[in-house]
Amino acid sequence: MSQRLDVHEQITNRIIEAIEKGAGQFKLPWHRPAASLERPVNIVTGKGYRGINVVTLWVEAQLKNYSVPVWGTYKQFQEKGCQVRKGEKASLIVFYKELEYGRDDAKDGEDDTRSVWMARGYWVFNAEQTEGFQIPERPPVQPIERNARVDAWIANIGADIRHGGHSAFYRPSEDYIQMPDEGLFTGTDTTSATEAMYATLLHELSHLTGHKSRLDRFSAPRSTESTAREELLAELSAAFLCADLGVTPHLRDDHAQYLQYWLTVMRGDKKAIFQAAAGANRAVEWLNARQPQQA
Repeated sequence: MSQRLDVHEQITNRIIEAIEKGAGQFKLPWHRPAASLERPVNIVTGKGYRGINVVTLWVEAQLKNYSVPVWGTYKQFQEKGCQVRKGEKASLIVFYKELEYGRDDAKDGEDDTRSVWMARGYWVFNAEQTEGFQIPERPPVQPIERNARVDAWIANIGADIRHGGHSAFYRPSEDYIQMPDEGLFTGTDTTSATEAMYATLLHELSHLTGHKSRLDRFSAPRSTESTAREELLAELSAAFLCADLGVTPHLRDDHAQYLQYWLTVMRGDKKAIFQAAAGANRAVEWLNARQPQQA
């Protein structure tokens, strides 16, 4: 009998591989140039992938140098008149399906069914692995000065954001975010100073969602491991928000110390990255729920 595919383990190993390749530069696989930092979408539905699949497909795109964020199964590309080239290798993603089964221990009047969520792996290809897909021309990337859309999005959160000093942090005990003066931010080869500022603030807003009055992530005693896990969650959340809002994420120097520890956590717990991605999704959803409904 063939051994059952362990989806969690395979995807975690792939992410670890990508992080290790960039460990010397202290860059994570979800920190990508603005031209290619977009939520991966499905070729048929046009909808964005969610959770761990966002991270997984960003990793695959980085490892294989794909710049088009369009993915789909072999059959889905065929439905759109495209053909996957011979010899191309697929990338593994995961979906959860709810299964119901009967209960033998149900008492009179109780529901006699029970449901469980099962992880199921799917193999997808990138549009650049196909023939017949029209790759859109990309406009040249231009640095931004101020982004009114992002400013409005941040204002809708209603967070207490203070400016001054040389550090960026969120203080749960007083429920406020501290940001350095904007003039202290510097750009990199792939991000402007303004983009670095936005990405840092989005990271701190992700921490803010963990307050006891919101998603309550900080009730347990803090440890080195819990701090590293929270930083990983906030990095993922900020990366998702940067993609949605069109901001290039910037890896802050003080997060470099967590890089090796993230690797240790993921090696020891194959579901750690999944849990962080799920938590990041909840943080993003909480922040987005503060935005006014669009017609």
